[in-house]
Amino acid sequence: MPSNRACGILLQAIKRNLRVPTFRRRMSSCLVAQKNTATAIAVSYAFVTRMLCVQLRVFYSTTEEVDKIAKSNEPRINEAITTPTCRLIGVDGSQLGLFGIRDAQRVADEQNLDLVEIAPHANPPVCRVMDYGKYKYEQAIKAKAARKNQSKVEVKEMKFRPKIDVGDYETKKGHVMRFLKKGARVKITIMFRGREMAHPEQGLNVLERLAADLKPYATVESQPKMEGRNMHMTVAPIKGAFDNIDDKGAEKTETK
Repeated sequence: MPSNRACGILLQAIKRNLRVPTFRRRMSSCLVAQKNTATAIAVSYAFVTRMLCVQLRVFYSTTEEVDKIAKSNEPRINEAITTPTCRLIGVDGSQLGLFGIRDAQRVADEQNLDLVEIAPHANPPVCRVMDYGKYKYEQAIKAKAARKNQSKVEVKEMKFRPKIDVGDYETKKGHVMRFLKKGARVKITIMFRGREMAHPEQGLNVLERLAADLKPYATVESQPKMEGRNMHMTVAPIKGAFDNIDDKGAEKTETK
């Protein structure tokens, strides 16, 4: 049985919602079979609560959609601009002064161009006459060119064992040299198994030996560090260090 305060809230909600025909019909159908007053109030309380929850869900979902639209990076154009006045910039960049939004739209329409809001937070907002489709295309081309010119730093990985023999060591060092020559950083991993975990100094010796061998061509970017059962070290190539080295790792000789 709801409390007196709950009943008061219930009655206020009923008074507000009885104006809605759909709610009134549903409410009447729920109460028509109830003869006991307390039971009728309980049923009404549950029904109103359910209806209010539905309304709240609709309200919050609508609010989320509005927030998504508001957070969009796209500027408002043409009829989407709701401000009454704006400071207008012509297609050639000239300042045209203050315009009512309809007059500004008329200026853009006469040139078969778009009215774009470029500074919505200014007072008054600033709009510009432009070909918005062409503008977006040019911006996409510039962004693509910028991504293309960005230097991609690739990270390779080479795994060693703490008790690696000389032949395997030289082979893996050659692979590391090849990666460095291509401009990639290399993550060196020493893998420990079983009782090898009791002697981490063996893995450290391998990393220090490799760092010394690669000193003319690479710098140690991150010092040896133990993580779980593995020890890691990262080396990065020195710019210009491989200019005099051929594909086989031998120094190039100048022919006179």
